[in-house]
Amino acid sequence: QVQLVESGGGLVQAGGSLRLSCAASGRTFSSYAMAWFRQAPGKEREFVADISRGGGITSYADSVKGRFTISRDNAQNTVTLQMNSLKPEDTAVYSCAARSISGVEYGYWGQGTQVTVSS
Repeated sequence: QVQLVESGGGLVQAGGSLRLSCAASGRTFSSYAMAWFRQAPGKEREFVADISRGGGITSYADSVKGRFTISRDNAQNTVTLQMNSLKPEDTAVYSCAARSISGVEYGYWGQGTQVTVSS
């Protein structure tokens, strides 16, 4: 199993940047694919970005492509989401998630961190 704790959220003006981090417990972090999701008030949770176990493959939602970058450090058991050129519509609770090798879905979730972008 893996436990996830996010940090780095906050309030930022439109056009600004934030860097979210997700710290994972356990010695098998590199065996998990990782992702970031977000949920805005009154909306369903949506996919933001994901990264393969080794970090060589990433994918992004169209809404954040070119502005957000996901990365991971398997030695430090962390996954990071660098968010640039933030827009008010990026306001949401951001959560990191882990999917095991045998898993079909993301089965492990952090508690989330609030990101608020003011116009």
